[in-house]
Amino acid sequence: MPPQLGHPRQRLGAEFCRVAEAHPLVCAYVKNHNLGLEVPYQYQSDMRLYLPDFILRIDDGKGQNEDDLLNLIVEIKGYRGEDAKDKKATMETCWIPGVNNLKTWGRWAFAEFTDVWAMESDLATVLKTNFDNMLTRAISSGHSDGN
Repeated sequence: MPPQLGHPRQRLGAEFCRVAEAHPLVCAYVKNHNLGLEVPYQYQSDMRLYLPDFILRIDDGKGQNEDDLLNLIVEIKGYRGEDAKDKKATMETCWIPGVNNLKTWGRWAFAEFTDVWAMESDLATVLKTNFDNMLTRAISSGHSDGN
């Protein structure tokens, strides 16, 4: 019998891994532990560092070649405190557009999952709908045209 995961955050992470491993568009994923991916953000008057939970490599069909996979930063939230809103806003309005505009680190996107029981359908929705919409907006604004 597998070990029991006690903390709710561990259960959310384990369920996310199960869903990611089973999804046909997910080529690889890694827990962001000791990888150095930290995003500065402001919460009220304090500067803080945000460490996203996972990075997925997604074959979204939008790349220039087979190695040009979408890097999806994923945050798993059981409880969404006030600082989570600032983290998400920073990712969506600053970090993702900024790194995509550099065009040297590949293509990036961000998603936040909050409901462990809806995670599978949420992931499919994000991959099929939200990415397409996000990439279309980014391409049209010149942030991620892959060149």
